[in-house]
Parts: sequence; C-alpha cells; structure tokens
Amino acid sequence: QVLLVESGGGSVQAGGSLRLSCVVYGYTYSDYCMAWFRQAPGKEREGVAAIDSDGSTSYADSVKGRFTISQDNAKNTLYLQMNSLKPEDTAMYYCAADHECRTLVAGGGYWGQGTQVTVSS
Repeated sequence: QVLLVESGGGSVQAGGSLRLSCVVYGYTYSDYCMAWFRQAPGKEREGVAAIDSDGSTSYADSVKGRFTISQDNAKNTLYLQMNSLKPEDTAMYYCAADHECRTLVAGGGYWGQGTQVTVSS
C-alpha cells in the first residue's frame, strides 16, 4: 500500500519561507513522477512543481524562482522549499506520486492528505 504524508504547512507573513515535506511509504517503482499541487478555496487544483526519476524538474510560472522541489531518496521524502511567499500562495498543498506526471495532472495516482499554507499580507 502506498501512503504519502505531508507536513510543514503553517501560517507565515508575506515574504517569508516554509519547507513542505512529503514522506512516501510503499512506492517501490524505479520510474516515477512526484509533484506538489495546491488548491485554494473556490479555485481549481493547480500543479506547482514536479520532479521525475531522472531528476528533471518543472515549475508553474507563478512559482518559478521562488519555490524549489527536491527529494531525498534515502529518506523517501519529497520537499518543497517555498521562499518569498505571497498571499496568493495560500492554499492546501498536496504531494502526489505515480509513474507519469500526466497521470497526476489528470487526478490519478497516489495522493497525500494535504497541508495548509496560509500567507498573510
């Protein structure tokens, strides 16, 4: 059974930083795409950042230069370092994993329960 557990969310003032973590249990496949998504109240879920098993990364335009996705394979952990946070970054953040990123974009794959990030102005 695959289980993803996020942590690290919280409340921060604009300009501040947070680091989200996602521990992945039971995902034993060598090929993967792991990603962070977010969803704000009344808005559609959007992809924030992704990393694949080759180490390639991609980011939403809205977070480029401010957020960094990384992984520690020894700890089975995915991270999202968020700097220069803005009020519009406020959302529930989810980590997700599957063989292919397009599966995650379609809402499939394995998902965590989410961690709330709130940025005040």
